[in-house]
Amino acid sequence: MAAVLRSACRCVFRPALYRRLKMQGMCTAPSRSGLDKLSFDNVALRRLPLDTSDEQGSRIVRGACFSRVRPQPVLGPRLVALSSPALSMLGLDADAVRQDPLAPEYLSGSRLLPGSEPAAHCYCGHQFGQFAGQLGDGAVCYLGEVRAPSALGVGVPNPTGRWEIQLKGSGLTPYSRHADGRKVLRSSVREFLASEALFHLGIPTTRAGSCVTSDSRVLRDVNYDGHVSNERCTVVLRIAPSFIRFGSFEIFKAEDEMTGRQGPSAAFDDLRTQLLDYVIDTFYPELQQAHPDDRVQRNSAFFREVVQRTARLVALWQCMGFCHGVLNTDNMSILGLTIDYGPYGFMDRFDPDFICNASDAGGRYSYRAQPSVCRWNLLKLAEALVPDLPLEVSRAVLEEFDAEFDGCYLTIMRTKLGLLRQQVPEDKTLVTELLETMHNTGADFTNTFRLLCGISHSCLGDTDEDVLQKILNQCASLEELKVAHRPRMEPRELSMMLTLAQANPVLFQFLNSRKPVMQELERVERYRELSQQSESDYLDKQRALWVKWLDKYRNRLSMEVEGATDIEALATERLNIMKSSNPRVVLRNYIAQNAIDAAERGDYSEVNRVLRVLEQPFSDEVDILDDICSTDRTVDESAEQMASEGTAEEGCPSRAFVSYDSKPPSWAVELCVT
Repeated sequence: MAAVLRSACRCVFRPALYRRLKMQGMCTAPSRSGLDKLSFDNVALRRLPLDTSDEQGSRIVRGACFSRVRPQPVLGPRLVALSSPALSMLGLDADAVRQDPLAPEYLSGSRLLPGSEPAAHCYCGHQFGQFAGQLGDGAVCYLGEVRAPSALGVGVPNPTGRWEIQLKGSGLTPYSRHADGRKVLRSSVREFLASEALFHLGIPTTRAGSCVTSDSRVLRDVNYDGHVSNERCTVVLRIAPSFIRFGSFEIFKAEDEMTGRQGPSAAFDDLRTQLLDYVIDTFYPELQQAHPDDRVQRNSAFFREVVQRTARLVALWQCMGFCHGVLNTDNMSILGLTIDYGPYGFMDRFDPDFICNASDAGGRYSYRAQPSVCRWNLLKLAEALVPDLPLEVSRAVLEEFDAEFDGCYLTIMRTKLGLLRQQVPEDKTLVTELLETMHNTGADFTNTFRLLCGISHSCLGDTDEDVLQKILNQCASLEELKVAHRPRMEPRELSMMLTLAQANPVLFQFLNSRKPVMQELERVERYRELSQQSESDYLDKQRALWVKWLDKYRNRLSMEVEGATDIEALATERLNIMKSSNPRVVLRNYIAQNAIDAAERGDYSEVNRVLRVLEQPFSDEVDILDDICSTDRTVDESAEQMASEGTAEEGCPSRAFVSYDSKPPSWAVELCVT
């Protein structure tokens, strides 16, 4: 009888019958969105060794790149948001998915997609400069590789004809260590929005197709200060050609001299070669074709491509004011993608020492440090490829990183400034002096570049005076800069460090104290200078600095029209290119936090509204006013009820809702992301 009923349900979907049979566990409904029709071709699991052990709990996995896992269901899964462009990469229609009652179950891992083969990836990593040993997908589940209708969608070539899809936050794996394999609404909204935001800014990145929350809950200490909260388990669908990273090759690392740790597959040299062959064959087939008989040349060409992609990626980050926050080797893509969004941040006020990760006390992953850290990570990758690629060969290739980064960075900056027709050596100085002016006046990074679109080629006129005033309005007040440069060390602590530097320079250097002490001395001096200024003197100095730089900028712009017959057409072209290179809006932390606060009250409309804005970051046409009274609300009634009963986090009433392209509100500087 049961077999007959299941057959009937597969042929004709009868909602009433389905509900009755589902309660008895006898029937599965067809998906209305095509999720159950995705065509999988899971090449990675066929080409790479797979751990099929049934052993439960965290463990060391030897001789394998993946481990079989099974996503753990959540209670009451429901959609928070969908990315239509990302889902279209899989041939899915977001509206159909939104109407599909089974979609939340599929997209949370509560129901397995037909053809998927859930697994977790094994990798190691250098974290904050120290080898951490085995890490792996502790909260991520590889579902498989979906045959793709399009090869476009992440900002780098995808020659495979497939997209790997993952569920982040789907439960325990052998790599969960002491964690629970879950992610929460707060971090999931940030990852979902950032993945889409960077793509639409033109930065190579993994994508996010969906964000699904639930009634399942886990305890989290948000700021690691002993204040625990009960948060909703939430799952993000991630999409990329592959999530293989630098750390994937570090599972073969021999014992580390500093930490004594080693990779779980330290003696498996053949496996490293197998992984390298797979990566090159699959994602860099042109290199295999170009060097069919010379493995060292092929591997060298592969490493050069990774170096170049990484240099171009970090150049884009720097030019958009983006800080990743946790640039460990396990968070570096072998394809040159931005992956693993945690405590990232876009700069508001320009600060070369901007640190977005509150856990990064030493500033290892600060904005200024990102290029050098990426280069260091590439060196760790080079070491992990020995002996398939001799270290002397990879070191020579790595020397090309700085030139690639500098060239890409300056090219992007020229475009952002509308310097399109000529390239002169003084352009580098012009960019450097712009950033110094922004730093000294506390100017907003994103808004300043956008406002420069309004500067003309001619001498200072009414239009330029208006732009100048708008730029000054984006600058920090005297009090805001004093707060930003307030010394972080106690005077006694700083004095002790300086005494140590004089008495025992070797120990001082070993403790890696030089950089933070020098930065603290600069901070002390800057704070002293600001404290001696009056508000009017400070504003006069701000204005003088900007007038000086803008005069140099206009002189450089005048070179762009030399010999031109149609200056008006050139001005129009320049304006269009600048506006398409300088976003009107980026995913600032306060924008993400407003969306999170609303979502935790059960209102998902803010997440979706922010997503719509981020999909057109360069447009003047998109309504980017964050309106708390919006009628376009997607309300989770159960979450709203819990919020009214005090069991869900309430939104902070002091957080005023403002236009997303305006100067950030004062409370934005108080946000702490770890």
